[in-house]
Amino acid sequence: MNQTERWSAAQTQTLFDTPLLELLFTAQQVHREHFDPRQIQVSTLLSIKTGNCPEDCKYCPQSARYKTGLASEALMAVDQVLESARQAKAAGSGRFCMGAAWKNPHERDLPYLEQMIRGVKALGMESCMTLGSLTPSQAERLKHAGLDYYNHNLDTSPEYYDKIITTRSYQERLNTLDYVRQAGIKVCSGGILGLGESVTDRAGLLRQLANMPEPPESVPINMLVKVAGTPLDNLPDIDPFEFIRTIAIARIMMPRSYVRLSAGREQMNEQTQAMCFMAGANSIFYGCKLLTTPNPEQNSDLKLFNKLGLNPEKQQIQQTYSEQLVRIAKQLHEPDTEHYYNAAP
Repeated sequence: MNQTERWSAAQTQTLFDTPLLELLFTAQQVHREHFDPRQIQVSTLLSIKTGNCPEDCKYCPQSARYKTGLASEALMAVDQVLESARQAKAAGSGRFCMGAAWKNPHERDLPYLEQMIRGVKALGMESCMTLGSLTPSQAERLKHAGLDYYNHNLDTSPEYYDKIITTRSYQERLNTLDYVRQAGIKVCSGGILGLGESVTDRAGLLRQLANMPEPPESVPINMLVKVAGTPLDNLPDIDPFEFIRTIAIARIMMPRSYVRLSAGREQMNEQTQAMCFMAGANSIFYGCKLLTTPNPEQNSDLKLFNKLGLNPEKQQIQQTYSEQLVRIAKQLHEPDTEHYYNAAP
């Protein structure tokens, strides 16, 4: 489908009605047109401010409204965040994502967030943040600091949304994504499967994402991690084949986006993850924890990559203008080499 065309409800439903193996074949063809099928983008997610969130997202243990036993923590010190980023880079991550359990960041927090972004960029990593709703001016400040990606999930379809969240409207989420895009920050937005939604709701979520003026560059697809104390603790598990199907349809509908396996990988076996990669998933969160929920250990991911012949994608971090000036100034003071003649006076 042409990038400017919009997916209809009927077209999306047709994909959900397609036999799974045929769907996987189509998704793999689409994937190979736009990506190296053996490369997986690897990110690390750190909770920089945990718990006591005023929102009522029914899946989230960080909500102050639910008794989940989660201890609240204040905003981490910049040095602690950057040390975690160094460890993530050493473990093979190319992108460092920082998440804060806020409805929205306060102005007093922005200077610390800006320092974190600049520090992550100085390490040669891509930077990503998820901080709740943003104003246009806050998005501009984060962009000026060098932020590459902003994550703000839609979670589910517009029709099912108020069954999951009542403290923030769907339109508020769309507004934040618009502010992020207008500021020149890349968009990371996806949803959660297993919230009790229907297949029609899954189709509605993917259609909402794919029909944006520009689809998200990164689309995380989460499997609900049920946490005792949250209202969704007793829901039945989603069928793994239905999860794989949704991954394949996301790949077909958003062919140029990175489709990320996010929360819930801890409860997926190797075969399910392998089929998700075959369906077009080409990004994962790497490390032992996603915000407050478990994630497969790094060594188990590497073992799976080895079994499947996959490799972590090497990120090419574009230098800012000021970074290029520093590099040039350094070169001017370097001695001559076989390939470099210093002509500076």
